Amino acid sequence: MPLSATIEKLTLATAVVTLQGPMTLGSSLKLIDSQINAAIADGVSNMVIDLTGVDYVDSAGLGMLMYTYGTLNQKNGSLRLCGVAPRVLSLLQLTKTDAVLSIDPARAESLAALQK
Repeated sequence: MPLSATIEKLTLATAVVTLQGPMTLGSSLKLIDSQINAAIADGVSNMVIDLTGVDYVDSAGLGMLMYTYGTLNQKNGSLRLCGVAPRVLSLLQLTKTDAVLSIDPARAESLAALQK
């Protein structure tokens, strides 16, 4: 099953991206990356990426997350991850990106943190 995304704009500046499938190198990851960048270009500066449906991330998927983080950071925005599976969390810890990316247990906590 290829990676798919649903982008839900909650406000002009806030969006939730729900991913489903493996975040691996390929055309589906590239397509979703361009959709996320289009949302950022359209004014989104605070984003939650819901990884509940993602059970595997490779270096390309990790790179996309870090690139999105950097882009939002440049716009004085923020990126929060939620629903991170144990296997994906161990990759984030192994690569020390968990120290950079904000990780919440669920979407509600991520959205609450963005309101602060």
